[in-house]
Amino acid sequence: MQKGRILWVDDEIEVLKPHLLFLEGRGYEVVGVPSGHDALERVKRSDFDLVFLDEMMPGMDGLATLEKIKELRPNLPVIMVTKSEEESLMEQAIGQKIDDYLVKPVNPSQVLSVAKRFLETRKIREDHLSRQYVQDFQRLEALRTAGLGWQDWMEVHRLLSQWDLDIDVYRGVGLAQTHREHRKNWNLEFSRFVEKEYAGWLASDDDRPTLSVDVVKKYIFPRLQQQKQVFFLVIDCMRFDQWLALEPLVAEDFSVERDLYYSILPTATPFSRNALFAGAYPDEVAELYPDAWQLDSADASRNRNERQLLDRQLEKLGLRFDSEPKYIKVLEITEGENLARKLESYRNTPLVSVVYNFLDHLVHGRSESEILKEMAPDEAAFRTLMKSWFLHSSLYKVRKQLARWDCQVIITTDHGAILGGRGTIARGRRDTSTHLRYKYGDNLGCEAKAAVKVDDPAAFRLPRFTRHTNYIFAREDYYFVYQTNFHEYERRFRGSFQHGGISLEEMILPVAVLTPRRR
Repeated sequence: MQKGRILWVDDEIEVLKPHLLFLEGRGYEVVGVPSGHDALERVKRSDFDLVFLDEMMPGMDGLATLEKIKELRPNLPVIMVTKSEEESLMEQAIGQKIDDYLVKPVNPSQVLSVAKRFLETRKIREDHLSRQYVQDFQRLEALRTAGLGWQDWMEVHRLLSQWDLDIDVYRGVGLAQTHREHRKNWNLEFSRFVEKEYAGWLASDDDRPTLSVDVVKKYIFPRLQQQKQVFFLVIDCMRFDQWLALEPLVAEDFSVERDLYYSILPTATPFSRNALFAGAYPDEVAELYPDAWQLDSADASRNRNERQLLDRQLEKLGLRFDSEPKYIKVLEITEGENLARKLESYRNTPLVSVVYNFLDHLVHGRSESEILKEMAPDEAAFRTLMKSWFLHSSLYKVRKQLARWDCQVIITTDHGAILGGRGTIARGRRDTSTHLRYKYGDNLGCEAKAAVKVDDPAAFRLPRFTRHTNYIFAREDYYFVYQTNFHEYERRFRGSFQHGGISLEEMILPVAVLTPRRR
């Protein structure tokens, strides 16, 4: 099978005949021409995949030929072959969109290496990807056989999420469906693991993962103790795979130390984000603010005291500040732009905590908007949409400014989300909560294969609203639908992003410690 068509342009093309034959012997079709004019005529009439272009030629030289080729075929890769190693020439060639260059005399292995890089990289990487995928999942199967602990589940999630991004790049490799099935199976096992272990984690600090209640103490407190200025950025509803998509953009200006932690249940803002700021479980938060934790209280009212909860936690940790820490919630574009403009005024503030709600709005807005569903029909497309938001957001501007400061930036989230795939019946009274991935109320019922039922809220450190309050948490990609009009609501919410339940995507979350790069 032919590996690609190459055009080689050199006024001494006959001298290069051995190179051309060498490439042909490796499966490439090679056309040699002696001048820039001949090259342009060939490019007009035929399709080529790569051009080797001599820089010094009589008449139309290499740079002039390069300019004309790029006018005709902007995406055709051109390799400049030059005798000169002058930096100014290299800069000129790069400025004219040269794709690479070789310095004469060139040898066959150099030429072959360039040809492979431009013409075979994708196929080579796709072949490697398939082999690596098999190896990684053999390794995960070995972990499964040995018995998975909470650290192992972090590794499982790390690998699955990295594969999400790799498969995005090489979507034609045929792994996407296999990967989705693997994720589904791993999430089933993960829900069983959490069902078995979660109450034990909350009952003892021994041999348990970092939970929402530990994040401030583990990542913020030590840096404040060291008199470092800390910016604590919480991006609501950000999954680990989504952070992996953003991390290369952040790494342009920061050294990134990445970690993972477990969200508490439910993986929903009123519970998990309060726990993050309070350093306390939901039952304790509910005792502190009982008016906000009535059975019929709105979710929004339960997150009105995050600043006070954080202040309380910092005080319990024994921290005292010369100037007051700041807490900022960014709900709208104008609030984000205002923060970027005012950022300089926080240069001497020891701790600035910022909650960004845009991603959560995007997740929920997608469920209601046909345009957003069309733009982001799946998780891969949603990662792309999120990346676009970040690049054009006030958060990106803030990041750029902080990169010039002597500070530490901690970025995390309160919970993730999963794409709902299957409806399951939930049974309860009229005053049962309306959430799709978790519910609380009196005497709730559910299918055991689709949900985890918690009859004793105290075991999960959750508020009890009445004597008969219990909770149910959806497993895998299930979501709760009442028996009345089941099919209508099952169809409406299928394919929407949801959170509150038990899945790797919702529970195992990123924490990134960013240190500005020294220039």
